[in-house]
Amino acid sequence: MIPVWLHDLSIVYLALGAVCAAAIAIDLLRHPQHMWIMNVVWPVTALFGTVWVLWQYYAYGRLASHQAMHAAKQKGEGPPNKTQTPFPVMVSNGALHCGSGCTLGDICAEWLTFAIPAVAVGFGWHGVFGHKIFAVWIVDYIFAYIFGIVFQYFTIAPMRGLSFGKGIVAAIKADTLSLTAWQVGMYGFMAVAYFAIFQYRFGAKLETDSVEFWFMMQIAMLFGFMTAYPVNWWLIKSGIKEKM
Repeated sequence: MIPVWLHDLSIVYLALGAVCAAAIAIDLLRHPQHMWIMNVVWPVTALFGTVWVLWQYYAYGRLASHQAMHAAKQKGEGPPNKTQTPFPVMVSNGALHCGSGCTLGDICAEWLTFAIPAVAVGFGWHGVFGHKIFAVWIVDYIFAYIFGIVFQYFTIAPMRGLSFGKGIVAAIKADTLSLTAWQVGMYGFMAVAYFAIFQYRFGAKLETDSVEFWFMMQIAMLFGFMTAYPVNWWLIKSGIKEKM
């Protein structure tokens, strides 16, 4: 049986994520990002990063607002997000950029396979996999990959002035390793949550339509960030991925 305290904590943390995301979204209406895709990245990642992402947005994300970039250009200065952001934070921004695509992809895939179980069956449930979660992870990865490539395309292509085809190739190079590393961290924690914590410890199933499931997903995304961070460090240092 799932403890009451965990149920209540799940509600509180989910609400905190929603409040932080809303706070960033409201501020972005007044201070939109120079790179439009970041107007999506910041509130989406606040859903799991909560106060940490809220702080990072106000401390460094605002440096990449359209107003800040325009003011620097008029003064003949470099982009403030590039000149005033420490490299470790740039890496964090890059990892969050990847994580936003993963988050949206996972949300779509989880609800799709919950609403239409036949999708999970089509990806191996009841056949290759005895547990639905493994088939859902395949769908998660596909959706996350699509979102990730799209997000990366709208970052790299405008900055480098690339054509559609070259932009897609560059996006694949920049996001494949990062996204895969993120999903590995996320899957690792969700496996522990699903099998060790809920199934073994509580004797309960971790279902998509429960607040506990999405609380675990919030934590899983933090693990995804940790496994994707060193990969993003290397990608940005090597010039494969753009600084943010």
